[in-house]
Amino acid sequence: MIQLCLPIIVAAIAVFIASSLIHMVFKWHNSEYRPLPNEDEVRRVLSSANLTAGLYATPHCTDMKEMQSESMQQKFRDGPVALITMRKPGAPAMGKYLLQWFLLTVVIAALGAMLAMQAYGIAGNAHQAGHFIGIFTMIAYGCGSVQESIWMGRPWSATLKNLLDAFIYGFVSALVFWQLWP
Repeated sequence: MIQLCLPIIVAAIAVFIASSLIHMVFKWHNSEYRPLPNEDEVRRVLSSANLTAGLYATPHCTDMKEMQSESMQQKFRDGPVALITMRKPGAPAMGKYLLQWFLLTVVIAALGAMLAMQAYGIAGNAHQAGHFIGIFTMIAYGCGSVQESIWMGRPWSATLKNLLDAFIYGFVSALVFWQLWP
């Protein structure tokens, strides 16, 4: 694994840079978040509920049996149906988020490198190892978004953008490992 430290770190940095360009220059994810037409009123209601950081659902039911009841079915028909993520009050901790994101890029690059090393050996074909890591990277970054569209209601257009991101991250990772495979 020592021989793979350089490509792991370079791939993580390359994905981090690609992500920064996507979010700060191209900004194609900005359109995914729409403003509430009555934001101040919604904020007042959420604030008055004294919610702690966490995930909330409305209507809320604890199991499928309760979901089948007529009263719960009526709540779903009447709406709203929402999944809400509440964060702690305060400005986003961008430094913390960016550090966590970078650590994730390192972990994904390291896992891809370990899998490729198992599949091809350290002296294996660099081109094949790069392809393998690129595909693994696309899967690692992209599949969570698909689950969110299926189960959490994330718009499919947002997921398609995330899959494009995953393709870019996979492509950059493949290039790095192809060039730097020992």
